[in-house]
Amino acid sequence: MALFESYERRIDQINAVLNSYGISSLEEAEKITKDAGLDVYNQIKGIQPICFENACWAYIVGAAIAIKKNCRRAADAAAAIGEGLQSFCIPGSVADTRKVGLGHGNLGKMLLEEETKCFAFLAGHESFAAAEGAIGIAEKANKVRKEPLRVILNGLGKDAAQIISRINGFTFVETEFDPYTNEVKEVFRKSYSEGLRAKVNCYGANSVPEGVAIMHKEGVDVSITGNSTNPTRFQHPVAGTYKKECLEQGKKYFSVASGGGTGRTLHPDNMAAGPASYGMTDTLGRMHSDAQFAGSSSVPAHVEMMGLIGAGNNPMVGMTVAVAVSVQEAADAGKF
Repeated sequence: MALFESYERRIDQINAVLNSYGISSLEEAEKITKDAGLDVYNQIKGIQPICFENACWAYIVGAAIAIKKNCRRAADAAAAIGEGLQSFCIPGSVADTRKVGLGHGNLGKMLLEEETKCFAFLAGHESFAAAEGAIGIAEKANKVRKEPLRVILNGLGKDAAQIISRINGFTFVETEFDPYTNEVKEVFRKSYSEGLRAKVNCYGANSVPEGVAIMHKEGVDVSITGNSTNPTRFQHPVAGTYKKECLEQGKKYFSVASGGGTGRTLHPDNMAAGPASYGMTDTLGRMHSDAQFAGSSSVPAHVEMMGLIGAGNNPMVGMTVAVAVSVQEAADAGKF
């Protein structure tokens, strides 16, 4: 049985990348990571339990490349992990064309550098995948940063935000928006745990303007949008409007659009947009994003369809950060 999904369509370019670093096979890559004390396979499964086998192996390859490149800093390891992810992209696919593997590595690098102070998951708020990603970051990133990275969830609906906070142990922050002044104020705050997860602030907005005001309140530097729930009603308009306002203020803001690629949810035919259009989620992402990923923010099978690996884009952000930090910890411990 094949080691992972679509093995035959991937293995040639994986081996080419491994060989360029003097690694002969996937098995040797796994040995390199285990010799450094890493258990990448279970680390990945722990972040998104429903991910595919190829996701675990992609991160094993990425970690082995990071070790071979002698990456002593987590930020550098994240970029190297991106090379591993890119080697898993099926040639000619959306993920291959957009260089989504490298993009994930670079996003992880950004979150581990001190210049980034606050990272937001802009969710439709059904999204437990945003929570999976946030947990991966919250539990790992600050082990190697001097100044802790603030992680927030910003989505549609205050009840949904409170439920997600309670289930995952985040801090629910209730806000009230004044449409006359465009200002938002905090009216209630409750932490649903005492650990690292409580450091994640989870907001629910009633409208796009409130969502934008929350972004300003937290001073978000980098964000990733959810893909398919409420994309036209919340996360893409919030990212696009915040982007414009940051440009006006001279503030740097890096926007990542998690998905698109096939117009899975808002197909051109459903939008009366004619045969030449992309899906609407894809189009919205193209308009505001500095980097666009491919496929669902949460559903592994959809990201796999885009030719990347079987893991949601949001959990992948947590995976990249978590594995990169583990590489630095192994380096600090003299394991390689």
